[in-house]
Amino acid sequence: MKIETLAIHAGQHPDPTSGAVMTPIVLSSTFAQDGPGNHKGYDYSRSGNPTRGTLEACAAALEGARHGLAFASGCAATTTILHTLRPGDHIICGDDVYGGTFRIIDKVMQPMGISATFVDMTDLALTEAAFRPETKMVWLETPSNPMLKVFDIERVCAIASRKGVPVIVDNTFATPMIQQPLGLGATAVVHSSTKYLNGHSDVVGGLVMTSDDELVQKLRFLQNAMGAVPSPFDCFLVLRGLKTLPVRMDRHAANAQTIAAWLRRHHDVARVYYPGNDDHPQRELIRRQMKTPGGMISFVIKAAGGSVAERSQKFLAALKVFTCAESLGGVESLIELPAVMTHASVPAETRAALGIDDGLIRISVGLEAVDDLVADLEHAFSASH
Repeated sequence: MKIETLAIHAGQHPDPTSGAVMTPIVLSSTFAQDGPGNHKGYDYSRSGNPTRGTLEACAAALEGARHGLAFASGCAATTTILHTLRPGDHIICGDDVYGGTFRIIDKVMQPMGISATFVDMTDLALTEAAFRPETKMVWLETPSNPMLKVFDIERVCAIASRKGVPVIVDNTFATPMIQQPLGLGATAVVHSSTKYLNGHSDVVGGLVMTSDDELVQKLRFLQNAMGAVPSPFDCFLVLRGLKTLPVRMDRHAANAQTIAAWLRRHHDVARVYYPGNDDHPQRELIRRQMKTPGGMISFVIKAAGGSVAERSQKFLAALKVFTCAESLGGVESLIELPAVMTHASVPAETRAALGIDDGLIRISVGLEAVDDLVADLEHAFSASH
């Protein structure tokens, strides 16, 4: 079946008891057993839940995976994957990643004896040179957050495969509607389902999809042991969101392409970062790897009569349709200043090297009328002079 059909039907059947078309929310914490250890697939909701299982099956189908695991957050999913490592192991990570991912690797895993090298994976020679005998995992986001770099998943996976190292791809920005990393050689895909998969800014969740049977056994054990599980109600909401993911992603991308082109022409904008730009340094890779450029844009605002930090603050405060907030991927348009919001945990010198400064603004383009979004941005540019 096509992915649009899978988003609505994969892993789902009418409820055998009532005939309900929508998957029921099973809130029970425990399940009856016919005798000690003799149960019908579920014993305790931390270990497994019917609503969660349905979400996991649907999400796995969208990524072309055999297994899906739902978590209480994207950070819970990330932390659980990283707990498959041992003291002395080494991670190679893309240099431009979500601030929460950086914080987990740098502040949680490194004190536990797991070292990391952050590298610009657009440079494949640099990426290969970062491998050590103790390297046990490669982690990358593409497109990256917030600079929207695009890494060649297939070629990074080929390098890692020659060295026997698994590759984990954070596919949150793209979603399976735009790219499917497992088909390009990735070992596992991780999502913050808080974002596009749910799509309505009312859930915090995470997902991991993989076809690696050994890895999924480790993850299921760790997930159950550490309790990194979502509520059945949150699983229901994400499952409902998946049904409209294909049409939403089309509109996100269409609106973003219009806004990115408009920003590039604007006299108050110094630079626009968007995978759909003709001057994007990875434009040929983007055409090959991604179905659309997606709905995320970052741009650099010019200073006006003061510091660029002051201009950025005034600009965000003047918006009426866009909401200044962290997160992304909802139906509403969100806007933020990564240097003081989502990436504040990244050291200042690292932010400066990446270009995450006080003038960099990140947009999650929503589903509103694009003319209203453009008018709101124009008003904010004028009001921030």
